[in-house]
Amino acid sequence: MPQINSGDTAWVLASAALVLFMTPGLALFYGGMVRAKSVLAIMIQVFMCIGVVTLVWVTIGFSLAFGKDAYGGIIGNFGLVGLGNMNGAVPGFSSLHIPLSAYASFQMMFAIITAALIAGGTADRLKFTGFAIFVVLWVIFVYCPLAHWAFSPFGWLAHRGMLDFAGGTVVEINSGFSTLAVVLVIGKRKGWPREPMLPHSVPLTVVGAGILWFGWFGFNAGSALGANSVASEAFLTTQIAAAMGLLGWIIIERIFGGHYTTLGATSGAVAGMVAITPCAGFVTTFPAIVIGTLAGAICALAVKIKFKFGFDDSLDVLGIHGVGGVIGMFLLGLFATNAINKSSSNGLFYGGGLHLMSIQVLGIIASAAWAFGVSYLLAFGVHKTIGLRVSPASEDEGLDTSQHSERAYSSDNRT
Repeated sequence: MPQINSGDTAWVLASAALVLFMTPGLALFYGGMVRAKSVLAIMIQVFMCIGVVTLVWVTIGFSLAFGKDAYGGIIGNFGLVGLGNMNGAVPGFSSLHIPLSAYASFQMMFAIITAALIAGGTADRLKFTGFAIFVVLWVIFVYCPLAHWAFSPFGWLAHRGMLDFAGGTVVEINSGFSTLAVVLVIGKRKGWPREPMLPHSVPLTVVGAGILWFGWFGFNAGSALGANSVASEAFLTTQIAAAMGLLGWIIIERIFGGHYTTLGATSGAVAGMVAITPCAGFVTTFPAIVIGTLAGAICALAVKIKFKFGFDDSLDVLGIHGVGGVIGMFLLGLFATNAINKSSSNGLFYGGGLHLMSIQVLGIIASAAWAFGVSYLLAFGVHKTIGLRVSPASEDEGLDTSQHSERAYSSDNRT
């Protein structure tokens, strides 16, 4: 067991708290974008993930994701089940100077927010019980293997040299393509896209976006796993990419729609942070400007994909998180430099050739395929047994009253 560094431990624990704070921020972000009759339903879906994922993570999830390798880089063993045997070092991280419990807590918050993101694509029609059961299965069979592949030194993608600083594959591509799978299983909202389904409270969404922005510093800078220069660089590049994503999105809005919108500004900031997530500790400031700007602009265009192909991703989880994650992972193959982080390979623009780019593309394809394929099978199984979608009558009434017997606004008759 390496000597514990109190400063590094304090930073990782503070970062874990910041990442957890992102989940109620996501509840507000999503809640403002749905119709008033289902705002509490999506909030409780997001909050439920805190409880369910914590239980799964503590009992078996952390061991599957970060235990010693069991099957050729695919999944961890059962040596850390129930968070037992926690007195040693983090498996594979021999030089890490934080307790294993601190690392387990930090990574637990990642699993929570990733599961919660899926609720956004399925807004207004998701059955609460079915979603809770899906989340249990999804964490075990989708999230944990991907976390092992990319984050654990034993994982087959990490072993091949794929770079993913804070979750471009595990969190972003995973949530985007998992959401697409669930959306295809449960189908469209009633009336979509003929009827307008406008956000009921954009100010609520702005508050949520601000909390997400704040928490993202823990998400990315905390992934340095120490209070050091890499954390400082990740903090700075996160801010730059978020700001550039905001500008890139609203510029595209102005060019193609004639207006700058508040919802576009918040979405653009999130898109920028999504794209910088895999890159934050591996790139310098100028690449962060490019990554954030491209993410904001491309994601602003990508959210229109659902209208062309006819799938109802209600709050654009695929268009922002899935596409943004792909952008970040791909551009990392161009802009990565070991001048920032000695554990990094150099990308194409820094003399590394095509080697890193080829591995990054492999990671994109493998994570998207696994997330979509396994999520589809799990969602299909739950939908055909317990049910993942509410009845048409419950959807018309609104999920707040039909599923949870409560209203967000007791004196408000808006739908």
